[in-house]
Amino acid sequence: MSIPISRHMADMNPSLIREIFKAAQKEGMISFTAGSPSAEEFPAAELAELAGDVFARQAVLALSYGVTEGYEPLRRWVIDDLTREGIAGSGDDTIVISGGQQALDFTAKCLIDEGDAVIVEAPTFLNALNTFRTYGARLVGVPMDGSGMDMDALEQALRTEARVKFIYTIPNFQNPMGVTLSAERRRRLYELAEQYDVMILEDDPYGKLRYSGQSVPAVKTLDNSRRVIYTSSFSKIIAPGIRVAYLCAPKELVSKMVVAKQCVDVHTNMICQVLVYEYLTHYDLEEHIRLCCAHYRVKRDAMLDAAGRYFPKGVEVTRPEGGLFLWATLPEGYSGRALHERTVAAGVAAVPGAPFFADNCPNDRGFRMNFSVPSAAQIEEGMKRMGACLREFIDA
Repeated sequence: MSIPISRHMADMNPSLIREIFKAAQKEGMISFTAGSPSAEEFPAAELAELAGDVFARQAVLALSYGVTEGYEPLRRWVIDDLTREGIAGSGDDTIVISGGQQALDFTAKCLIDEGDAVIVEAPTFLNALNTFRTYGARLVGVPMDGSGMDMDALEQALRTEARVKFIYTIPNFQNPMGVTLSAERRRRLYELAEQYDVMILEDDPYGKLRYSGQSVPAVKTLDNSRRVIYTSSFSKIIAPGIRVAYLCAPKELVSKMVVAKQCVDVHTNMICQVLVYEYLTHYDLEEHIRLCCAHYRVKRDAMLDAAGRYFPKGVEVTRPEGGLFLWATLPEGYSGRALHERTVAAGVAAVPGAPFFADNCPNDRGFRMNFSVPSAAQIEEGMKRMGACLREFIDA
């Protein structure tokens, strides 16, 4: 029979990044396509030891249903941490969720009606774009530069677009560009959200992975009018497969998100919640993050140095202060997709930029490179191959 696919899913396609990632698994391929931390930094031995103890002492708890809001000791740890950072306020509530992706889905499900506009960075996280599209949103892209979203362009979008529900931003070491939204722009972003009475979804999975520069307070710390949804995750600092994240937002919105979660998975995986809490209370998370940052700093610097040696003039590369990614921009008239075909043939893969842009802001000049996963030797050889492709491509 002909399967009657729903209207909201009919035009949705698999993540291009996942498809590129599959191609990057070919033997001999050097891949800069990953979106994850390095497996070298997973605290596998510590988690294995804790898991044995959990199943010896807390098996019934770990294997039973839990409350939708999250395992209470872990939830309390998160609330205390957010309160220390000035992120959680008196009118907020916090829940533990199944990966940061769930925060994007719940925000869209609870706020978007068909035809509403969502303002996004251009470029931005591909899965966010697909999530918002699923709920019938019109995506409005706002250009980026080295200091984050262009605030004048944001104001123009807010002034001209009807039915804007929220602004989506990744302020720290943004995926895919690696740039950080400056403190001045964070204040302006919040002021504009107040002026035009829209919500802000602040997605901060990379914020603790800072290797240089000064930390910038979260947009949520400015939230006097209770319009910011803040979300972060343990995926990038412990391990991505645990799928344990959290969000903090006004209580009346969180109450609806709890209902949304009950319709999806009832509660976040209890075994992983208990394991994360045990890790947080038995080991020094700050020291673990410090070691991760020291490791990633070396890799970031190696990739930037190699870009300086191998990339031709005219290819611009961002210099992130943290996170997992660099973003390169080709000269006018050159295509990241066309480059991708050449680099894969040469045995190195990055992610072409076009899928990271909203429908109304096409751009095919950029490509994203991950530095956290490849080894130092792979970075050196991969950037050498990439540089040779770039020189041949631009001179062709």
